[in-house]
Amino acid sequence: MLDYDGDRHLYLQIAEILRQRVSGLTSGHPVPSEADIQSEFGVARTTARRAIHVLREEGLIYTVQGEGTFVGAPDAAPRKPRKMPMYQQIAVDIAEQIRVGQYLPRRPIPGETALLQQYEVARETVRRAMALLREQGWIYTVPQRGSYVSPKESWPQD
Repeated sequence: MLDYDGDRHLYLQIAEILRQRVSGLTSGHPVPSEADIQSEFGVARTTARRAIHVLREEGLIYTVQGEGTFVGAPDAAPRKPRKMPMYQQIAVDIAEQIRVGQYLPRRPIPGETALLQQYEVARETVRRAMALLREQGWIYTVPQRGSYVSPKESWPQD
């Protein structure tokens, strides 16, 4: 439980809670994202970021850009390397859902916030996936409305 009125910074309190949680985890195990920490503790992104930074500086966790934060030191972790960057994997997943008819032409695909929660990634990762899908012709975006599945004739040819 956080002491919002105490003399100790919230990020230090959160870092202590996370330190206890990761102490029992094996090297390479994922750590909650900044968004998860924000949501769980009801704090600003900078507070969540500072808490993660404390643990990173202590050598308890490490971050791989585009993939997440993990327990342990980066060189000692048995984490499986990704075959492709996460934004590309998200784009492949959505393209496949379009291909099999889960998302229909001229109908919306899930919004940025829904994809952030579904894939537990940073906003920039989702935006890169959406940009790739637009570039490939799978989707188009209507300002102030969202992103929609392109007509079938615009889809990439296999």
